[in-house]
Amino acid sequence: MERTLPLEAKRFKQLREEFGYTQQAFAELLDAGSTTADIERGKTKISGKIVAALMGQFQINPLWLFGESGEKHINTRSGDVSPLVVTLDSSGNDNIVLVNQKAAAGYPNNIQDVGWYQSLPSFNIPLPEYRNASYRGFQVEGDSMMPNIRPNEWVLGRAVPNITEATDSKIYIVVLKDSVLVKKLQKVPNNPQSIRLISLNSQYLPIDVKVRDILELWLVNSKLSFGVDEPSDSNLLRQLQESMEELKGQIRGLK
Repeated sequence: MERTLPLEAKRFKQLREEFGYTQQAFAELLDAGSTTADIERGKTKISGKIVAALMGQFQINPLWLFGESGEKHINTRSGDVSPLVVTLDSSGNDNIVLVNQKAAAGYPNNIQDVGWYQSLPSFNIPLPEYRNASYRGFQVEGDSMMPNIRPNEWVLGRAVPNITEATDSKIYIVVLKDSVLVKKLQKVPNNPQSIRLISLNSQYLPIDVKVRDILELWLVNSKLSFGVDEPSDSNLLRQLQESMEELKGQIRGLK
């Protein structure tokens, strides 16, 4: 007769697979021995140390793990949305890590993996606007922020320590548990537990997310654009030429 697995064993395995870890790698991450195989087979109970590790690493609700709550995640950071990992250069200064579209898809699952961050390209900008704070670059996917931000452009964001410091109508990089979005932020009236994310492209409807589901928040302060288009309207060029000629005439008249 086949043994019925405890619910916590099933959910533990579900978590490992969702996060993309092997049994050996997950065991190492949680300090659970050499493998999680016995836990997933129901032969070994999930210890309090492992439960605490799941809560600390992935905000997993212990009550959900044992089937006593429908809430899978809990917010253990009390509004803290500061970056969980910051990389430094050889001089001890913060690097600006670049997260392209492909890397962004796995960003939430690797949010505490130092080795993963070190595999990403990074650089420094020696300008005063990028001092005394942590910055990160994300490549934009999709056209929801058109016309201000185009697909494949890069936005650079400054880390926001706490959700209470977020400002209405500013554009942010919002890291959720399952995605990374670039949106204009708006606080929801009479509901401090939610944040409204607004696209600049009117074809996209606003979405409300729970504050507890926001892992990191970065205030966009600049962007990187490539292949800047030339003006398509020939009249614009002609108007500029006429303005230049008029300006030259005014200068000659001052001599």
